[in-house]
Amino acid sequence: MPVPQIGSAPITAVAHPYAEPEDAQAAVDAAFAEARKTGRKVLIDFGANWCPDCRVLAGVLTHPAVSPWVDQTFSVVSVNVDHFNKNMDIAKKFGITIKAIPVALIVTPEGKVLNGDETLALGDARRISGQAVVDKLAAWAKRS
Repeated sequence: MPVPQIGSAPITAVAHPYAEPEDAQAAVDAAFAEARKTGRKVLIDFGANWCPDCRVLAGVLTHPAVSPWVDQTFSVVSVNVDHFNKNMDIAKKFGITIKAIPVALIVTPEGKVLNGDETLALGDARRISGQAVVDKLAAWAKRS
């Protein structure tokens, strides 16, 4: 499936994209199990419901022009870090220290982080275009 083109289509922020923090490890485990079955990479979205950029990033991922491509390309899991006091251990397992959100990690089914050099590249989701977000995800998805 080619990278979607959303052009100037409006992006709607998602009100509560992150589940309760206590559910995160099980969700991460399920995403990796799915990725191993399908061969897709895992997109781990670390954020919080209070974070405007996190909510906009979730809006891009669920945009009607983008979500089919995201679903075909990634096993997506959102990890609620609350106020940087929850699930930080999950990020540390991947060698990442979270100091700002959102953090988007692209990880192989075997656990290799592919964009460790750019974890905050989508951190300004309110100010960059939805297309720029998609293009960055597509570039990361090509890494191995």
